[in-house]
Amino acid sequence: MKFQALFFLLLLTCMSLSLAQEFYGNCCLGHVKPMKIKGKRIESYRMQETDGDCHISAVVFLIKKKPSHVKQKTICANPQEAWVQELMAAVDSRNPKN
Repeated sequence: MKFQALFFLLLLTCMSLSLAQEFYGNCCLGHVKPMKIKGKRIESYRMQETDGDCHISAVVFLIKKKPSHVKQKTICANPQEAWVQELMAAVDSRNPKN
């Protein structure tokens, strides 16, 4: 009986942890340190706000996908930093919004 209860609690814990990972699937959990990346390597970006499931504000840069890569890479950066604002301006000038 004790073994069955322990097994059930272990199974329940594993299920809750796997569900918790789903909530952060589209959120940045931290910022990168300042880096030198050329604006032409950035395809686009989106703003992450601190509402809902995401706990930090961030700029999520989408890096242009190489043919050899399966997934598109992203970089999470602090929107208050100057290098991030410069990259955002470079992408905006290349892709004007209508």
